[in-house]
Amino acid sequence: MKDRVILHSDINNCFASIECLHRPAIRNKPVAVCGDPESRRGIVLAKNYIAKAAGIKTGEVIWQAKQKCPNLVVVPPNYLLYLRFSKLARSIYSDYTNQIEPFGLDEAWLDVTGNCRNGTNGTMIANEIRERIKNELGVTVSVGVSFNKIFAKLGSDMKKPDATTTISRENYKETVWALPASDLLYVGPSTKRKLALIGVYTIGDIANLDALLIRSYLGKWGSVLHDFANGDDASPVLTADAESAIKSIGNGTTTPRDLLNDDDVLCIIYVLCESIAMRMREHNFKCKTLQIYVRDNELYSFERQAKLTRATNLASDLSQAAMKLFKTSYAWSKPIRSVGVRACDLVSADTNIQLSLLVDENEIIKHEDLEYTIDAIRHRFGNQIIKRALLIRDRSLGNINPKDDHIIHPVSYFKGGPLP
Repeated sequence: MKDRVILHSDINNCFASIECLHRPAIRNKPVAVCGDPESRRGIVLAKNYIAKAAGIKTGEVIWQAKQKCPNLVVVPPNYLLYLRFSKLARSIYSDYTNQIEPFGLDEAWLDVTGNCRNGTNGTMIANEIRERIKNELGVTVSVGVSFNKIFAKLGSDMKKPDATTTISRENYKETVWALPASDLLYVGPSTKRKLALIGVYTIGDIANLDALLIRSYLGKWGSVLHDFANGDDASPVLTADAESAIKSIGNGTTTPRDLLNDDDVLCIIYVLCESIAMRMREHNFKCKTLQIYVRDNELYSFERQAKLTRATNLASDLSQAAMKLFKTSYAWSKPIRSVGVRACDLVSADTNIQLSLLVDENEIIKHEDLEYTIDAIRHRFGNQIIKRALLIRDRSLGNINPKDDHIIHPVSYFKGGPLP
Protein backbone atom coordinates (compact mmCIF):
# COMPACT_ATOMS: atom_id res chain seq x y z
CA MET A 1 0.00 0.00 0.00
CA LYS A 2 1.34 3.39 -1.00
CA ASP A 3 2.17 5.80 1.84
CA ARG A 4 0.19 8.96 2.34
CA VAL A 5 1.88 12.33 1.85
CA ILE A 6 1.17 14.57 4.83
CA LEU A 7 2.37 18.14 5.29
CA HIS A 8 2.42 20.15 8.50
CA SER A 9 2.70 23.90 7.95
CA ASP A 10 3.63 26.17 10.85
CA ILE A 11 3.70 29.97 10.52
CA ASN A 12 7.03 31.02 12.04
CA ASN A 13 6.59 33.06 15.23
CA CYS A 14 3.07 33.69 14.02
CA PHE A 15 1.76 36.46 16.31
CA ALA A 16 5.07 38.33 16.51
CA SER A 17 5.74 38.00 12.77
CA ILE A 18 2.34 39.45 11.91
CA GLU A 19 2.80 42.32 14.36
CA CYS A 20 6.23 43.15 12.89
CA LEU A 21 4.78 42.99 9.38
CA HIS A 22 2.09 45.52 10.31
CA ARG A 23 4.38 47.73 12.43
CA PRO A 24 7.49 48.51 10.35
CA ALA A 25 8.98 50.63 13.16
CA ILE A 26 9.48 47.57 15.40
CA ARG A 27 10.71 45.04 12.82
CA ASN A 28 14.35 45.29 13.83
CA LYS A 29 13.70 45.33 17.58
CA PRO A 30 13.08 42.54 20.12
CA VAL A 31 9.31 42.10 20.14
CA ALA A 32 7.00 40.06 22.38
CA VAL A 33 3.25 39.68 22.06
CA CYS A 34 1.95 39.54 25.61
CA GLY A 35 -1.37 38.99 27.29
CA ASP A 36 -2.41 41.96 29.45
CA PRO A 37 0.76 44.05 28.84
CA GLU A 38 -0.36 46.55 31.50
CA SER A 39 -0.02 43.89 34.18
CA ARG A 40 3.24 42.50 35.52
CA ARG A 41 1.46 39.15 35.62
CA GLY A 42 0.93 39.15 31.85
CA ILE A 43 2.76 36.41 29.97
CA VAL A 44 4.68 36.19 26.71
CA LEU A 45 2.46 34.59 24.07
CA ALA A 46 4.95 34.90 21.21
CA LYS A 47 8.27 36.55 20.41
CA ASN A 48 10.33 37.33 17.33
CA TYR A 49 13.77 35.87 16.67
CA ILE A 50 15.57 38.93 18.05
CA ALA A 51 13.75 38.50 21.37
CA LYS A 52 14.40 34.76 21.28
CA ALA A 53 18.12 35.43 20.88
CA ALA A 54 17.92 37.59 24.02
CA GLY A 55 16.62 34.59 25.97
CA ILE A 56 12.92 35.45 25.96
CA LYS A 57 10.73 32.36 26.32
CA THR A 58 7.08 31.81 25.54
CA GLY A 59 5.09 31.53 28.76
CA GLU A 60 7.29 33.61 31.05
CA VAL A 61 5.85 36.68 32.73
CA ILE A 62 6.56 40.11 31.31
CA TRP A 63 8.68 41.36 34.20
CA GLN A 64 11.00 38.37 33.84
CA ALA A 65 11.28 38.93 30.10
CA LYS A 66 12.16 42.60 30.61
CA GLN A 67 14.85 41.67 33.10
CA LYS A 68 16.52 39.68 30.33
CA CYS A 69 15.87 42.29 27.65
CA PRO A 70 15.20 45.83 28.99
CA ASN A 71 14.50 47.20 25.49
CA LEU A 72 11.88 44.55 24.76
CA VAL A 73 8.91 45.95 22.79
CA VAL A 74 5.70 44.58 24.29
CA VAL A 75 2.54 44.62 22.19
CA PRO A 76 -0.95 43.30 23.00
CA PRO A 77 -2.42 40.43 20.97
CA ASN A 78 -4.71 41.21 18.04
CA TYR A 79 -6.55 37.95 17.46
CA LEU A 80 -8.75 39.31 14.68
CA LEU A 81 -5.62 40.15 12.70
CA TYR A 82 -4.06 36.74 13.38
CA LEU A 83 -7.32 35.04 12.41
CA ARG A 84 -7.31 36.92 9.11
CA PHE A 85 -3.82 35.63 8.30
CA SER A 86 -4.78 32.12 9.39
CA LYS A 87 -7.71 32.12 6.99
CA LEU A 88 -5.56 33.53 4.18
CA ALA A 89 -3.03 30.75 4.74
CA ARG A 90 -5.77 28.12 4.69
CA SER A 91 -7.05 29.61 1.44
CA ILE A 92 -3.62 28.93 -0.09
CA TYR A 93 -3.60 25.40 1.34
CA SER A 94 -7.01 24.76 -0.23
CA ASP A 95 -5.46 25.12 -3.69
CA TYR A 96 -3.67 21.83 -3.02
CA THR A 97 -6.19 19.78 -1.02
CA ASN A 98 -9.50 19.93 0.82
CA GLN A 99 -8.06 17.79 3.60
CA ILE A 100 -6.88 20.60 5.88
CA GLU A 101 -6.87 20.11 9.64
CA PRO A 102 -6.02 23.22 11.69
CA PHE A 103 -3.99 22.78 14.86
CA GLY A 104 -4.23 26.26 16.34
CA LEU A 105 -4.23 29.54 14.43
CA ASP A 106 -0.72 29.08 13.09
CA GLU A 107 -0.52 25.37 12.26
CA ALA A 108 -2.31 22.95 9.94
CA TRP A 109 -1.95 19.47 8.54
CA LEU A 110 -2.57 18.86 4.84
CA ASP A 111 -3.03 15.52 3.09
CA VAL A 112 -1.68 16.12 -0.43
CA THR A 113 -1.48 12.47 -1.47
CA GLY A 114 -3.87 13.10 -4.37
CA ASN A 115 -1.66 15.87 -5.74
CA CYS A 116 1.50 13.74 -5.86
CA ARG A 117 1.41 12.58 -9.46
CA ASN A 118 3.14 13.29 -12.76
CA GLY A 119 6.50 13.69 -11.02
CA THR A 120 5.24 15.98 -8.23
CA ASN A 121 6.11 14.97 -4.66
CA GLY A 122 5.37 16.29 -1.18
CA THR A 123 8.63 18.21 -0.86
CA MET A 124 7.92 20.08 -4.10
CA ILE A 125 4.42 21.01 -2.92
CA ALA A 126 5.78 22.12 0.47
CA ASN A 127 8.36 24.37 -1.18
CA GLU A 128 5.73 25.89 -3.44
CA ILE A 129 3.47 26.59 -0.44
CA ARG A 130 6.36 28.23 1.44
CA GLU A 131 7.08 30.56 -1.47
CA ARG A 132 3.42 31.49 -1.87
CA ILE A 133 2.97 32.24 1.83
CA LYS A 134 6.09 34.40 1.79
CA ASN A 135 5.19 36.29 -1.39
CA GLU A 136 1.43 36.62 -0.86
CA LEU A 137 1.19 37.09 2.92
CA GLY A 138 4.59 38.50 3.88
CA VAL A 139 5.30 35.92 6.60
CA THR A 140 7.15 32.61 6.47
CA VAL A 141 6.23 29.03 7.26
CA SER A 142 8.20 25.91 8.04
CA VAL A 143 6.77 22.73 6.54
CA GLY A 144 7.28 19.13 7.54
CA VAL A 145 6.67 16.39 4.97
CA SER A 146 6.10 12.79 6.02
CA PHE A 147 3.96 9.70 5.76
CA ASN A 148 1.99 10.49 8.93
CA LYS A 149 0.83 13.51 10.92
CA ILE A 150 3.16 13.05 13.90
CA PHE A 151 6.36 13.00 11.86
CA ALA A 152 5.12 15.83 9.64
CA LYS A 153 4.72 18.02 12.72
CA LEU A 154 8.15 16.99 13.97
CA GLY A 155 9.57 18.00 10.60
CA SER A 156 8.07 21.48 10.71
CA ASP A 157 9.68 22.01 14.13
CA MET A 158 13.16 20.87 13.12
CA LYS A 159 14.20 23.73 10.83
CA LYS A 160 13.06 27.33 11.27
CA PRO A 161 12.38 29.74 9.77
CA ASP A 162 11.21 29.23 6.19
CA ALA A 163 12.35 25.63 5.68
CA THR A 164 11.09 22.27 4.46
CA THR A 165 12.06 19.05 6.25
CA THR A 166 11.16 15.67 4.81
CA ILE A 167 10.94 12.62 7.07
CA SER A 168 10.49 9.39 5.12
CA ARG A 169 10.28 5.72 5.99
CA GLU A 170 13.88 5.42 4.83
CA ASN A 171 15.33 8.21 7.02
CA TYR A 172 13.04 8.55 10.04
CA LYS A 173 15.21 6.50 12.39
CA GLU A 174 18.30 8.64 11.91
CA THR A 175 16.24 11.85 11.63
CA VAL A 176 13.74 11.40 14.46
CA TRP A 177 15.13 8.92 16.96
CA ALA A 178 17.99 11.14 18.14
CA LEU A 179 15.59 13.96 19.10
CA PRO A 180 14.70 14.53 22.77
CA ALA A 181 11.66 12.61 23.96
CA SER A 182 9.94 15.92 24.74
CA ASP A 183 9.87 16.74 21.00
CA LEU A 184 7.26 14.02 20.49
CA LEU A 185 3.66 15.23 20.57
CA TYR A 186 2.11 14.65 24.00
CA VAL A 187 5.37 14.11 25.86
CA GLY A 188 4.89 16.97 28.32
CA PRO A 189 7.01 17.87 31.35
CA SER A 190 5.38 15.25 33.57
CA THR A 191 5.77 12.41 31.05
CA LYS A 192 9.33 13.54 30.30
CA ARG A 193 10.21 13.22 34.00
CA LYS A 194 8.60 9.78 34.23
CA LEU A 195 10.50 8.55 31.19
CA ALA A 196 13.79 9.91 32.54
CA LEU A 197 13.31 7.83 35.69
CA ILE A 198 13.64 4.66 33.58
CA GLY A 199 16.49 6.00 31.44
CA VAL A 200 14.41 7.09 28.45
CA TYR A 201 15.63 10.41 27.04
CA THR A 202 15.14 10.30 23.26
CA ILE A 203 12.37 9.38 20.84
CA GLY A 204 14.47 6.40 19.82
CA ASP A 205 14.53 5.25 23.44
CA ILE A 206 10.72 5.30 23.43
CA ALA A 207 10.58 3.44 20.13
CA ASN A 208 12.91 0.70 21.35
CA LEU A 209 11.20 0.09 24.68
CA ASP A 210 9.23 -3.10 25.00
CA ALA A 211 5.62 -2.28 24.07
CA LEU A 212 4.18 -4.07 27.11
CA LEU A 213 6.67 -2.38 29.44
CA ILE A 214 5.83 1.16 28.37
CA ARG A 215 2.10 0.43 28.50
CA SER A 216 2.40 -0.95 32.01
CA TYR A 217 4.42 2.11 33.03
CA LEU A 218 2.40 4.88 31.36
CA GLY A 219 -0.92 3.17 30.69
CA LYS A 220 -2.66 3.67 27.35
CA TRP A 221 -0.57 6.81 26.72
CA GLY A 222 2.48 4.55 26.71
CA SER A 223 1.12 2.55 23.79
CA VAL A 224 0.23 5.73 21.92
CA LEU A 225 3.70 7.22 22.38
CA HIS A 226 5.36 3.94 21.42
CA ASP A 227 3.35 3.89 18.19
CA PHE A 228 4.15 7.55 17.49
CA ALA A 229 7.88 7.00 17.97
CA ASN A 230 7.82 4.06 15.55
CA GLY A 231 5.92 5.98 12.88
CA ASP A 232 2.67 4.08 13.46
CA ASP A 233 0.14 6.89 13.18
CA ALA A 234 -2.79 6.24 10.86
CA SER A 235 -4.95 9.14 12.06
CA PRO A 236 -6.52 10.91 9.07
CA VAL A 237 -6.25 14.57 8.16
CA LEU A 238 -9.80 15.80 8.49
CA THR A 239 -11.55 17.05 5.38
CA ALA A 240 -12.42 20.72 5.56
CA ASP A 241 -16.10 20.13 4.75
CA ALA A 242 -16.55 16.87 6.66
CA GLU A 243 -19.27 18.19 8.99
CA SER A 244 -21.27 15.01 8.46
CA ALA A 245 -18.58 13.13 10.39
CA ILE A 246 -18.76 15.37 13.46
CA LYS A 247 -18.40 13.29 16.62
CA SER A 248 -17.68 16.07 19.09
CA ILE A 249 -17.66 19.85 19.17
CA GLY A 250 -15.07 21.68 21.22
CA ASN A 251 -13.49 25.02 21.89
CA GLY A 252 -10.28 25.88 23.67
CA THR A 253 -8.24 28.99 24.18
CA THR A 254 -4.96 30.16 25.57
CA THR A 255 -6.26 33.03 27.67
CA PRO A 256 -5.18 36.68 27.25
CA ARG A 257 -3.93 36.59 30.84
CA ASP A 258 -3.42 33.95 33.51
CA LEU A 259 -6.59 32.87 35.28
CA LEU A 260 -6.27 33.35 39.03
CA ASN A 261 -9.60 32.25 40.56
CA ASP A 262 -12.92 30.50 39.95
CA ASP A 263 -14.55 33.68 38.63
CA ASP A 264 -11.90 33.98 35.91
CA VAL A 265 -12.44 30.36 34.92
CA LEU A 266 -16.22 30.77 34.92
CA CYS A 267 -15.92 33.70 32.51
CA ILE A 268 -13.82 31.69 30.04
CA ILE A 269 -16.01 28.61 30.40
CA TYR A 270 -19.13 30.62 29.57
CA VAL A 271 -17.41 32.07 26.48
CA LEU A 272 -16.43 28.60 25.30
CA CYS A 273 -19.74 26.94 26.17
CA GLU A 274 -21.79 29.61 24.39
CA SER A 275 -19.75 28.96 21.25
CA ILE A 276 -20.13 25.19 21.57
CA ALA A 277 -23.88 25.45 22.25
CA MET A 278 -24.39 27.70 19.21
CA ARG A 279 -22.50 25.31 16.97
CA MET A 280 -24.48 22.34 18.27
CA ARG A 281 -27.73 24.15 17.53
CA GLU A 282 -26.49 25.05 14.04
CA HIS A 283 -25.92 21.36 13.28
CA ASN A 284 -29.03 20.18 15.18
CA PHE A 285 -27.07 18.37 17.89
CA LYS A 286 -27.26 17.87 21.61
CA CYS A 287 -24.55 16.27 23.73
CA LYS A 288 -24.69 13.67 26.47
CA THR A 289 -21.11 14.00 27.76
CA LEU A 290 -18.97 17.03 28.58
CA GLN A 291 -15.17 17.14 28.75
CA ILE A 292 -12.87 19.88 30.06
CA TYR A 293 -9.17 20.47 29.44
CA VAL A 294 -7.05 22.63 31.78
CA ARG A 295 -3.40 23.65 31.51
CA ASP A 296 -1.56 25.72 34.13
CA ASN A 297 1.23 28.26 33.59
CA GLU A 298 3.89 25.55 33.98
CA LEU A 299 2.26 23.54 31.17
CA TYR A 300 0.85 20.77 33.42
CA SER A 301 -2.47 19.72 31.95
CA PHE A 302 -5.34 17.35 32.62
CA GLU A 303 -8.67 16.32 31.11
CA ARG A 304 -11.87 15.33 32.90
CA GLN A 305 -15.25 14.29 31.57
CA ALA A 306 -18.69 13.45 32.92
CA LYS A 307 -22.05 12.22 31.65
CA LEU A 308 -24.83 14.80 31.73
CA THR A 309 -28.18 14.06 33.36
CA ARG A 310 -29.86 14.80 30.03
CA ALA A 311 -28.77 15.68 26.49
CA THR A 312 -28.52 19.44 26.02
CA ASN A 313 -27.36 22.22 23.72
CA LEU A 314 -27.80 25.04 26.24
CA ALA A 315 -24.78 27.08 27.30
CA SER A 316 -25.99 27.35 30.89
CA ASP A 317 -26.20 23.55 31.26
CA LEU A 318 -22.77 23.07 29.73
CA SER A 319 -21.20 25.80 31.87
CA GLN A 320 -22.62 24.42 35.11
CA ALA A 321 -21.34 20.93 34.28
CA ALA A 322 -17.92 22.26 33.24
CA MET A 323 -17.50 24.31 36.42
CA LYS A 324 -18.51 21.35 38.57
CA LEU A 325 -15.85 19.24 36.87
CA PHE A 326 -13.26 21.99 37.29
CA LYS A 327 -13.96 22.62 40.99
CA THR A 328 -13.69 18.94 41.83
CA SER A 329 -10.43 18.55 39.88
CA TYR A 330 -8.28 21.63 40.54
CA ALA A 331 -6.91 23.01 43.81
CA TRP A 332 -5.37 26.27 42.48
CA SER A 333 -1.73 25.36 43.06
CA LYS A 334 -0.79 27.50 40.03
CA PRO A 335 -2.48 30.04 37.75
CA ILE A 336 -4.19 28.64 34.65
CA ARG A 337 -3.18 29.49 31.11
CA SER A 338 -5.45 27.42 28.86
CA VAL A 339 -8.97 26.05 29.13
CA GLY A 340 -10.87 23.82 26.73
CA VAL A 341 -14.40 22.42 26.71
CA ARG A 342 -15.75 19.71 24.44
CA ALA A 343 -19.27 18.35 23.92
CA CYS A 344 -19.17 14.61 23.21
CA ASP A 345 -21.64 11.76 22.58
CA LEU A 346 -23.61 13.91 20.15
CA VAL A 347 -27.18 12.98 19.31
CA SER A 348 -29.76 14.57 17.07
CA ALA A 349 -31.54 17.46 18.77
CA ASP A 350 -34.80 15.91 17.56
CA THR A 351 -34.21 12.62 19.35
CA ASN A 352 -36.71 11.54 21.98
CA ILE A 353 -35.70 12.14 25.58
CA GLN A 354 -36.90 10.76 28.88
CA LEU A 355 -38.98 13.45 30.60
CA SER A 356 -38.34 14.12 34.28
CA LEU A 357 -40.70 15.03 37.11
CA LEU A 358 -37.82 16.84 38.84
CA VAL A 359 -37.49 19.65 36.30
CA ASP A 360 -39.91 22.04 34.63
CA GLU A 361 -39.94 20.87 31.01
CA ASN A 362 -41.83 24.00 29.89
CA GLU A 363 -39.03 26.19 31.29
CA ILE A 364 -36.44 24.18 29.39
CA ILE A 365 -38.41 24.62 26.16
CA LYS A 366 -38.66 28.38 26.79
CA HIS A 367 -34.91 28.53 27.45
CA GLU A 368 -34.18 26.68 24.20
CA ASP A 369 -36.47 29.00 22.23
CA LEU A 370 -34.68 32.00 23.74
CA GLU A 371 -31.26 30.60 22.77
CA TYR A 372 -32.37 30.04 19.16
CA THR A 373 -33.71 33.60 19.03
CA ILE A 374 -30.37 34.95 20.29
CA ASP A 375 -28.60 32.83 17.65
CA ALA A 376 -30.68 34.52 14.95
CA ILE A 377 -29.86 38.00 16.28
CA ARG A 378 -26.16 37.20 16.47
CA HIS A 379 -26.18 35.74 12.98
CA ARG A 380 -27.60 39.01 11.66
CA PHE A 381 -25.70 41.57 13.74
CA GLY A 382 -22.56 39.77 14.92
CA ASN A 383 -21.63 37.45 17.77
CA GLN A 384 -20.78 40.29 20.18
CA ILE A 385 -24.15 42.05 19.89
CA ILE A 386 -25.57 40.16 22.90
CA LYS A 387 -23.39 39.14 25.82
CA ARG A 388 -23.93 37.75 29.28
CA ALA A 389 -23.43 40.28 32.05
CA LEU A 390 -20.70 38.24 33.73
CA LEU A 391 -18.55 38.59 30.59
CA ILE A 392 -18.47 42.38 30.98
CA ARG A 393 -16.66 42.20 34.33
CA ASP A 394 -13.35 41.47 32.65
CA ARG A 395 -13.30 42.57 29.02
CA SER A 396 -9.92 40.95 28.34
CA LEU A 397 -11.53 37.56 29.01
CA GLY A 398 -15.11 38.25 27.96
CA ASN A 399 -14.16 39.61 24.52
CA ILE A 400 -12.71 36.31 23.28
CA ASN A 401 -14.87 35.19 20.34
CA PRO A 402 -14.31 31.49 19.64
CA LYS A 403 -17.58 31.26 17.69
CA ASP A 404 -15.92 32.88 14.68
CA ASP A 405 -12.76 30.84 15.10
CA HIS A 406 -12.98 27.53 16.95
CA ILE A 407 -9.40 26.44 16.35
CA ILE A 408 -7.50 28.80 18.68
CA HIS A 409 -6.31 25.94 20.82
CA PRO A 410 -7.22 22.33 19.91
CA VAL A 411 -8.56 20.36 22.84
CA SER A 412 -7.15 17.08 21.61
CA TYR A 413 -5.23 15.51 18.73
CA PHE A 414 -7.61 12.55 18.96
CA LYS A 415 -10.71 14.24 17.57
CA GLY A 416 -12.20 11.02 16.28
CA GLY A 417 -12.71 9.41 19.64
CA PRO A 418 -11.02 8.17 22.79
CA LEU A 419 -7.54 6.78 23.02
CA PRO A 420 -7.02 3.08 22.33
